[in-house]
Amino acid sequence: MMRTLIIPSAIVVVFLFGAATLMATAPVLEPSAAQPTPVSVNVSKAVFQGVQLKVHSQGTAMPSTESQLIPEVSGRVTWMSDNLVSGGYFKEGEELAKIDDLDYRNDRDRAKAALGKTEAELEHAKFEYTRLRSLAERKLTSRSMLENALKTYRVMQAAFQDATVNFEQAEENLKRTTLRAPFTGIVRSESVDIGQFVSRGQTIGTLYANDIVEIRLPVADRQLAYLNLPASPNGSLQPNLQPKVTLTTEYAGRALTWEGRIVRTEAEIDVSSRMVQLVARVTNDQPLNPISVGLFLNAEIHGLAAEDVVVLPRSALRNNNQILIVDADDKLRFRSIKPLRLYQDDVLIASGVKAGERICVSPLQTAIEGMSVVPINIDLEGSRS
Repeated sequence: MMRTLIIPSAIVVVFLFGAATLMATAPVLEPSAAQPTPVSVNVSKAVFQGVQLKVHSQGTAMPSTESQLIPEVSGRVTWMSDNLVSGGYFKEGEELAKIDDLDYRNDRDRAKAALGKTEAELEHAKFEYTRLRSLAERKLTSRSMLENALKTYRVMQAAFQDATVNFEQAEENLKRTTLRAPFTGIVRSESVDIGQFVSRGQTIGTLYANDIVEIRLPVADRQLAYLNLPASPNGSLQPNLQPKVTLTTEYAGRALTWEGRIVRTEAEIDVSSRMVQLVARVTNDQPLNPISVGLFLNAEIHGLAAEDVVVLPRSALRNNNQILIVDADDKLRFRSIKPLRLYQDDVLIASGVKAGERICVSPLQTAIEGMSVVPINIDLEGSRS
């Protein structure tokens, strides 16, 4: 019985003594702070450069001159040019249509005959007046006869002037029976055919000139600050102050480009979009690549030249117009800057940085003042604006 109690108790005592010995001789662990791993970031050195500011817009090519073909006399159409069809090309002065001129030729002949008659009567009245005046000077005729001759002479002068005007009008009406193109261009539409009777003032076609093309380009009013557009009371710009504009499009699988000028601004501002309409003009003198009316074009307007500007990716800009500078100890420092413009994927900085400073261009989600980083230098391309 005693043996049964003593042996287990001795075993328990031995284990307790061993545990106490291990706890007494165990090493003491001292806590240590974890060292953060620096983040690698892309940095670019601030380089001042000159930048040509540009404004982009879009518009549709429209003719600079468009008019309606309207006869000035009435009559039946007896002939039409093959070019008087929608899309037909014509040259200035070319005959496009003819109206039956029989009545107008008869009117011209009658007016010519009347003119000849009054001319003969005028010559007779002048002769009679000259003869009676000579007799009156010699006291061989009465004064009343002389005054009657003078009156007749003056009446015939007026009749001759009236006959002359009637003859000129008859000749002009006869010329108007032939409708000629007022300029070189293209037929937009026509609404007449041979044998049709047309009245004076009736529209029989619409023509437009294709030598000069205009494009209305909407631009936001805040974008005008980047263009060198002087104030003008009527919106027109002097030739030496007209900004250049480059027009591009994709047509028939080809990339086409034209150069033009901004010739005027429309004084009215669109109340719904707050857009100002600029009018670009292009001389359509490229025989291989003419601008077709109705073509949709992309426009790049050349604006002001900005000097001493730093161009960075837009990812370098933080909230409240701040950027991150990497100092000499490779630590991040917040810096407030003055942006000149946000353009596509770039930000143009006007002031707030010094030449040669390293600027973080990596899009960090969390940035802390004084945070250590591993800078990786990259070379940025010049501004695309």
